[in-house]
Amino acid sequence: MKKHCIHKFWVLSLIVGIAINGNVHAAALSDIYSVSDRINEQAKRSQSKIDSLTDQTRKLLSEYKTVLKEIEGLRVYNRQLEKQIASQEVEMKKLSTSIDQVTLIERQITPLMLRMIDGIEQFVNLDLPFLLNERADRIDRLRDMMERADVAVSEKFSQILRAYQIENEYGRTMEAYGDTINVEGAELKADVLKVGRVALVYQTPDGEVTGRWDADSQAWVELDDSYTTPVRNGIRMARKQLSVDMLPLPVRAPGGAD
Repeated sequence: MKKHCIHKFWVLSLIVGIAINGNVHAAALSDIYSVSDRINEQAKRSQSKIDSLTDQTRKLLSEYKTVLKEIEGLRVYNRQLEKQIASQEVEMKKLSTSIDQVTLIERQITPLMLRMIDGIEQFVNLDLPFLLNERADRIDRLRDMMERADVAVSEKFSQILRAYQIENEYGRTMEAYGDTINVEGAELKADVLKVGRVALVYQTPDGEVTGRWDADSQAWVELDDSYTTPVRNGIRMARKQLSVDMLPLPVRAPGGAD
């Protein structure tokens, strides 16, 4: 009986010991799993930081390369600007020299322009008497322009040259216009035909009187009836009412004869 009790006690102790050891091992495994979970979580956080740092590093490297390209572009641009600045400095020196000479040039060119206007006026007075009002008004405008301070010297010179060009073009054009002319002391309304500077003729609107400008007598003189139709056709040609064709007109020959 005593042995049997001792055996039971030993078995019970063994079971208790196993139970206690089992609980100890279970607690140890739980601690191991917990530590493993914490390590894994820390590893995930570390990997996330590493990935973030890697992305930042790549981004910074890309930005660094972009900045390097921009710097190189700026260097090229600066070199080009330096060349332009050097060229502009040369031009500024030339411009400064030109500005210093402007006053001198104006003092020289103003008398020249006045002489040119006088020359146009003399030419008109000696030329065939066509478009006299228009040509006289142009000369008056040039003289008024010369007194204006708000018109640049270059513009004044350009306008005078333009007047010379217009006078030159008169020698190559055919024009017809209405005018009142003095024929033998009488005022006569007529259509005047200018053919270059070769011929200057007139005809009354009714076609009854036809004549020409006589350079020798400096007067308008009548022509015979043979010129009535040619002059009428010439006036129509100048006004683009008739196709241009040959015209028999009175022309002064070099020897003075018509």
